[in-house]
Amino acid sequence: MELINLIMLAIVAICGLIICIICLIVSSPRPRSRTESEKYYKSSNTDKAQLLPSIHDEPPKYTYSIIVPAYNEIKRIPNMLEETVEHLENRKNSDKNFSYEIIIVDDASNDGTSNYALDFSKSNKNVELKVLTLEKNRKKGGAVTQGILCASGKYILFVDADGATKFSDLDCLERELNKIISKEGYGVAVGSRAHLVKTEAVVKRSFIRNFLMHSFHKVLYILGIRTIKDTQCGFKLFTRKAALNIFNNMHVEGWIFDIEVLLLAKYFNMPIVEVSVTWHEVDGSKVSLIKDSIKMAIDLSIIRLNYFLGIWKIKDYNSLGKIKNE
Repeated sequence: MELINLIMLAIVAICGLIICIICLIVSSPRPRSRTESEKYYKSSNTDKAQLLPSIHDEPPKYTYSIIVPAYNEIKRIPNMLEETVEHLENRKNSDKNFSYEIIIVDDASNDGTSNYALDFSKSNKNVELKVLTLEKNRKKGGAVTQGILCASGKYILFVDADGATKFSDLDCLERELNKIISKEGYGVAVGSRAHLVKTEAVVKRSFIRNFLMHSFHKVLYILGIRTIKDTQCGFKLFTRKAALNIFNNMHVEGWIFDIEVLLLAKYFNMPIVEVSVTWHEVDGSKVSLIKDSIKMAIDLSIIRLNYFLGIWKIKDYNSLGKIKNE
């Protein structure tokens, strides 16, 4: 009788495990393929939509690719673009070998964000600005990934459209990144607001907001992200080879995508440096404090379990040669 009970318990446990794995697979994110229109971009330099380049293309065409995910950012992106272009143009004027492109990824906005970006480029003819408009909203991580996969720069930066980070701090990220680049060409520089935790801007935040922030950090520590104090800052710089391997392996498209970025960087033993940046809070955030915090906690568990159980496979795209970017 005891043997039968043990066998029954084992069967129940195995069935429970199978059900849990099935639930995990069903609930895990599966990024959709690009639609036909999402394979093209628009710019002020041509009347026709142009086929997107690929991050696999070599050699890089520009010194920098600046990726800007934007969802209904008509009110915040103007100041950000002006500050960005001013800094990049000043650098180009002082260095004849410096070049850049800006890729605005409009995440299915309904406020005319794409039209504004195109109008901005028409009035700034010297700026290489491309607009990729997504047919269906992917969330921030998906927009960043789609932008980076068509980047043509030696260095690739993604930056939030709100202009919260002082763009000229890019020079600090680049300087620190160049100190750590590995012989394989890997390197990641993470903008950080950790030094602001005890400042008035953060201390005066609501109790619930600070509680969720510290709880999030505790969960990250448990999951193995222990060396980076600020994982969520929207100001991250990659070498081309680092971006190629990270973003071709991405699965998560929501707010928590930064964590998968760092986990993939760790998997490939990429050197990572955290660099303090100047930051201020800007009104108009799309984040729902409670709803998105719960969603991020669930997504954290999903990310870790998928990699731990080997459900999500990781490929070394740098060793696979050129692959068509679809």
